[in-house]
Amino acid sequence: MSEYSPAETKCSTVVMGNNTSTSLTRIAACHASPVFLNAKETTLKAVSLIKEAAGHGANIIVFPESYIPAFPIWSALRAPTENHGFFRLMAAESIYVDGEEMSAIRAAAKQHGVIVSLGFSEKVRYSSATLFNSNVLVGTDGEVLVHHRKLMPTFYEKLTWAPGDGHGLQVAETPFGKIGALICGENTNPLALYTMTAQGEQIHISTWPAVWPTRLPHGPLPGVNLLDIGKKDTKASRSSVAREADYDNVSANRTRAAAHCFEAKCFGVLCAGVLDGEAIYALVTSGSGEPEAMSQGLERLPRGATMFLDTTGALLPGFTFSNDSPEKHITDFLQKQEGILYADIDLEDCVEGKQYHDLAGGYQRLDVFELKVDRARREPVTFK
Repeated sequence: MSEYSPAETKCSTVVMGNNTSTSLTRIAACHASPVFLNAKETTLKAVSLIKEAAGHGANIIVFPESYIPAFPIWSALRAPTENHGFFRLMAAESIYVDGEEMSAIRAAAKQHGVIVSLGFSEKVRYSSATLFNSNVLVGTDGEVLVHHRKLMPTFYEKLTWAPGDGHGLQVAETPFGKIGALICGENTNPLALYTMTAQGEQIHISTWPAVWPTRLPHGPLPGVNLLDIGKKDTKASRSSVAREADYDNVSANRTRAAAHCFEAKCFGVLCAGVLDGEAIYALVTSGSGEPEAMSQGLERLPRGATMFLDTTGALLPGFTFSNDSPEKHITDFLQKQEGILYADIDLEDCVEGKQYHDLAGGYQRLDVFELKVDRARREPVTFK
């Protein structure tokens, strides 16, 4: 047996400390619009985007909230009594989790050997009009790994979607990391986020709509100057401006996602939709009001952004490709224009931060706090 050598031990420690992984995971976030309220055509577009992203080496491909068939923005713009037609069409074009559209997505995932995260409006066979805001995570073998229904529709979304359940609060262990997904406002719920953290989540997907109006998009009310936003003025004028300011999708979404990335020490994928001209035309020409003013208002609304965050919550610059060129174009995020944003991540970057705050492990007081999650899938009736 050789004599103990401090020098040899030190050398071994240095080598281990500099050992870095060369295996990267490539994520593709599809910043895309649906073919408005057309499930078949939107599915075909999604399959095409999966093929394109896989061709550029993506391992994980992500789509926005309710990508098939559309996000029900009309509920924010008009009274419920004017939206019966939109709701009927939404119910008709929403898809079954075991339907032909989902079968096509699953087949594409299997064909290209990729993981697909897809937001969709889900209909169920026990009702002609009960819908859920859902997301599926499909594995490389085409099997559904996680089927999640949004726990609680937000604000006017309640006019379209029913509350989901805890069945989908699961993190999937895949060859490309432990992946979890929450939908839009669920990323504000600290208990839902902690549930994902406590399952060792390494990649957190958050999906968002293209816009999220909180007031009629006809411009500010009289007496309110949007140029005054952020200026130091009297308390009264600042509060007035704040009341009339449009909801800032970018800052609100990034704040929530960044907080979770920092706390869970995971990577963040924010994937938002795009509101295209076809959707705007359909929205402004249905119901009462002035189409031109409504159109201008919708164009003005702050758009959601697709971006990546690192394990500290900081912005992780992504890149795009032009046509079939292998050349990367570095960009921080995508917002107004459609495209696919890519990022390469190293899962080993999820480790160091856990030394400081491992909220589900060494930095948690399990003797003080207790969280119970019911994962039962709710059905309207049980037959015996």
